[in-house]
Amino acid sequence: MRLLLIEDEKELADALSAALGKQGIVTDHTMSLADACELTRQNTYDAILLDRRLPDGEGLTFIPKLRRAGVETPIIVLTARNEPIERIEGLDGGADDYLGKPFLIEELMARLRAVLRRPVNLVEPQITVGRIVIDPLHLNVTIDSTPLELPRRELLVLLALAKRKDKTVLRSTLEAAVYNYEEEIQSNALDAHISRLRKRLLDASAGVTVHAIRGVGYLLKEE
Repeated sequence: MRLLLIEDEKELADALSAALGKQGIVTDHTMSLADACELTRQNTYDAILLDRRLPDGEGLTFIPKLRRAGVETPIIVLTARNEPIERIEGLDGGADDYLGKPFLIEELMARLRAVLRRPVNLVEPQITVGRIVIDPLHLNVTIDSTPLELPRRELLVLLALAKRKDKTVLRSTLEAAVYNYEEEIQSNALDAHISRLRKRLLDASAGVTVHAIRGVGYLLKEE
């Protein structure tokens, strides 16, 4: 899952991005509406987390701009402006949900799952490849109903490959699924994640193999 976080309090944004990262979520962060507009033109997000008080304007003005551009990504407003009339303004302004600060990360995750379950925003159903079953919404991986524990980045690589099984996935596509746009990516980082993932899948008799397509990317095939 990839989110866009629009929040001008950097300390809060860093903490939230780290907490979401532990849940297997890649988060792109920006502090302004102008940069958010550019990021939504360049990328596709599963959800957007939006503050209201931003340096270049009221966050709610961003919602109709996105909708006019045909972007239907669910938006959760995260704000200290949490009086009943302000929550009504947010929901009437097009937000899919409205969460007052401070909040628990567990509540935010529950609200994310709720908006992503709605038919228009429905994420992929469970993915089965080989003996592996992946739940993209909860980021759970099992082999014959037994949980397979994977580090976050390896799990995101596996999900990106499994969604396109039997097809070559470009390195750039895999990197976008694993890293946010602010992170510096070492030249061999992706290869290292895939090497460790390949060994874990082999040790677990997962019934799949990750093949390198030289100079292009990787491909996941059932054995």
